[in-house]
Amino acid sequence: MCDTCGCNITPGNRHLILGQGKLARTEDGRSAVTVLSRLLSENDVQALHNRRHFDQHGVLAINLMSAPGSGKTALLEATIDALGDEFRIGVVEGDLETENDAERIRARGVPAVQIVTGTACHLDAHMLHDALHRIDLDSLDILFIENVGNLVCPASFDLGHHRNVTLLSVTEGDDKPAKYPVMFRGTDLLVLSKSDLLEILGDFDPAAAERHLRALASRAPVMALSARKGIELDAWLDWLRAEVRAQRERLERGDSLTPVMQPEGARLHETQPAPAPEPGP
Repeated sequence: MCDTCGCNITPGNRHLILGQGKLARTEDGRSAVTVLSRLLSENDVQALHNRRHFDQHGVLAINLMSAPGSGKTALLEATIDALGDEFRIGVVEGDLETENDAERIRARGVPAVQIVTGTACHLDAHMLHDALHRIDLDSLDILFIENVGNLVCPASFDLGHHRNVTLLSVTEGDDKPAKYPVMFRGTDLLVLSKSDLLEILGDFDPAAAERHLRALASRAPVMALSARKGIELDAWLDWLRAEVRAQRERLERGDSLTPVMQPEGARLHETQPAPAPEPGP
């Protein structure tokens, strides 16, 4: 999988394997062909660095994950409209190409940085770190990280954030948690998006989706809402308010919060051979 989807090496970590990069050579001096497990280790180091930045600046960082088209950006737009006077919000957008989503966020007067990943099907901690150089964290209370649309790889990479939120659109199957356990087992909140379409579609059972989630031993709350129609947004907004309070209380105690990362996801990536590094200059 990872050989073909391009997620072995990203724009954020490519420097580690090229030229005189930290992982470009093995201990015996030969070019390193299988470097992915060490790339993942370097990602975790960078994630720890990112999290310290967020904590030092008093920022709550939330990673939004879903399949493409599940409504992540629409949810962010509705959130900004509802909480823009209450919290200072910033957004990092991840997509393979274009700045379309970042432009939608900026149109609401909120700072947004676009990460264009090229072939990489997820964000990593190095890419996020580069984006943070373009954001004034002192001016934020919440940073939303809208990950690349993908129900597999984003769940395996710690970015340095605090919470994972997964969207499942009712236009998808209610068995998605069973089919993609790595993604849904690691979520802190499951949002059933586009709930206004439930009556029209008639084949998505919210109770079944929650049963599949509970079968993964997940205790994450589940809420159904429609961002575009403004239906049942209050539960989402209250969850965010509670998370901001909890983050501030943690920081007062000198604590931090690391999201639950799934070991199966890391093993899946580690077992796929990374492509040989490109020749250095």
